[in-house]
Amino acid sequence: MEVGNEQGRAQGNGRSDTPAEKPRTSPCNSLKMFLVALSFAYFAKALSGSYMKSTITQLERRFDIPSYLIGVIDGSFEVGNLLVIAFVSYFGAKLHRPKIIAVGCVLMSIGTFIIALPHFIIGRYQYETSVRWVVNSTLNPSPCPVGSPSDLAQDRKLSHVPATACEGDSNLSMWIYVLLGNVLRGIGETPVQPLGISYIDDFASDENAALYVGCVQTISVIGPVFGYLLGSLCAKIYVDIGFVKMETITITPSDARWVGAWWLGYLIAGVITLLSAIPFWFLPRSLHIPGAQGSEKCTPEQTSFIKDPHSGKHKYPADQNTTFIEMAKDFIPSLRTLLGNPVYLIYLCVSIIQLNSLIGMVTYKPKYIEQHFRQSASKANFLMGVINIPAVALGMFSGGLLMKRLKLNIMGAARFAFGTSLIGYILSLFFFAMSCENAKVAGVTLPYISLDSISYDKHSVFAACNSDCFCSESDWDPVCGENGITYVSPCLAGCASSSGSGKNTVFSSCSCVGVAGNFTASTGQCPEKDDCDRMFPYFLALSVITSFIISLGGTPGYMFLIRCIKPQLKSLALGFHAMATRTLAGIPAPIYFGAIIDTTCLKWGQKRCGGLGACRIYNTTAYRIAYLGLTLSLRSISFIICIPGFILLSRQLRKEERNAVHGALANGGTELEALRKEEFVVSNSDQSQQTADRETRL
Repeated sequence: MEVGNEQGRAQGNGRSDTPAEKPRTSPCNSLKMFLVALSFAYFAKALSGSYMKSTITQLERRFDIPSYLIGVIDGSFEVGNLLVIAFVSYFGAKLHRPKIIAVGCVLMSIGTFIIALPHFIIGRYQYETSVRWVVNSTLNPSPCPVGSPSDLAQDRKLSHVPATACEGDSNLSMWIYVLLGNVLRGIGETPVQPLGISYIDDFASDENAALYVGCVQTISVIGPVFGYLLGSLCAKIYVDIGFVKMETITITPSDARWVGAWWLGYLIAGVITLLSAIPFWFLPRSLHIPGAQGSEKCTPEQTSFIKDPHSGKHKYPADQNTTFIEMAKDFIPSLRTLLGNPVYLIYLCVSIIQLNSLIGMVTYKPKYIEQHFRQSASKANFLMGVINIPAVALGMFSGGLLMKRLKLNIMGAARFAFGTSLIGYILSLFFFAMSCENAKVAGVTLPYISLDSISYDKHSVFAACNSDCFCSESDWDPVCGENGITYVSPCLAGCASSSGSGKNTVFSSCSCVGVAGNFTASTGQCPEKDDCDRMFPYFLALSVITSFIISLGGTPGYMFLIRCIKPQLKSLALGFHAMATRTLAGIPAPIYFGAIIDTTCLKWGQKRCGGLGACRIYNTTAYRIAYLGLTLSLRSISFIICIPGFILLSRQLRKEERNAVHGALANGGTELEALRKEEFVVSNSDQSQQTADRETRL
């Protein structure tokens, strides 16, 4: 009978729910559609962002600019975010969030296309070289020109392009397009994170919110895998592919003068970003989940990863009928309330310092692999995409899963994030021991007189062996001598003649290579990679382990940010956090990291129209100390700030527990008083009823 009654009730419920089930898209399905669309948008923005970092050395060489200026270009993305993020986060939370995200994706794609624009405006890439590609050419001059200084000056003047072409090819204004495109890309990216995460947290159950956020952030980390792989592929392709004959190119991808097809990846990333905007135009402004009915449709589990007696405590309805003026009036008080939360302020300071370390490290990590371990740009990007980034993705997903399984509360999430970051910091100290000696370059890393040991003192590229040649010390056209020493150019190696063409050119009678002057030299730097090849696998293994451990605390740390403030301030807190970290970390970190790296340069390239260009070779020891030392010093400061943060958090949680107990006692006393009143009323009614009965009997 009970089964039959239950079936009857179920059927009754089914009949009563029929009108509500007419729309084919349920709130749960709409949320899943939004989750898929947001994941694709995260993938697109992460792909283009990581591709930008993979092209750093390519842009340096193409536009002849130092590392700090590349840092300015990279930080311009955060400038775009800064311009609009506070207003988008606050006002956008009360408007149609999916459509605002769609507009942002369109702006991102336009900005990405603008970044690639200089390639189609600027002239062909020209690098300094003394190698001729024409076979059996009778116009192949001696690498060591002999004559008067005036003759040499006249010869160089004729060999250079005309002044008008030089002015048009000076590249002084071309990198501005890259900067402006990156600013527009930053403006478009603004609504994706705060509005997307707050939308999920508003309409997902408390238990599933952490898992959904973990999934989205995992997808956003998968994006860089494809971004770096795309960077690796484009770095192998010559920049002017399709516009020049490839047999005329006398350098290889491992050469410090090589520039890959950096523009091609931006065109691909722009198309992908444009496609990510389409689904958001068809998603609803808000989802109405009526408590139990919504729970029945979405079938969540009964337990919550944060134990909370109130199921909807963190939910804040975004679809409110408030005017723009009312929202504007409420902005300053809301911001004052947010900044009055000491736990939020401590978290903000720690995030800013740690992101300074993270952004600086990630921005120049491919460059560090190239310079320190003498790998090509293509291989460095490939390793970042295939080995390092998947470890980060797995760590972030595992962190969200562990948070759900362990049912971590706010304090547990904070401790988990701190512990993983501390373990990763300790392991990172071992990077200092993974050293690799620099290449032996005569006149740069060692003197001509003593070619045995590397010395980073100031050396002269001129010596007695090349005194008869009128050479330019600014050129970078390296050749490898038979003695295993690299020389800055064939002229500075004292080579008198050459044979062959293109990459197979051999320079002979090089007076600086051997005493007798009958030794030869070949194009390009000497490999000298034995010591680096032994150390490089250990570097990669430790890099993967530390990346995985540190990223484990990513999702718990992000959920801590959402839970440590009032639900009404959730979108504003996310937006202000993003604005502060972009202003104080995203913008300055690439600039000062790049400026410090520039101080370790040993040999600067020369612009065709005068002035210093991109760095050709670095002091690897100074580079390692500056790069790793700055990264770990910043993280040390963040750990110190965490101590008062934990103290304030524990006090706040104890205060909330006391308030909850007092509230429960007060509610209990009120209920008891009401119960007594009911009993009193019932007893009085019974007495009056008994009196009436007696009177009736009488």
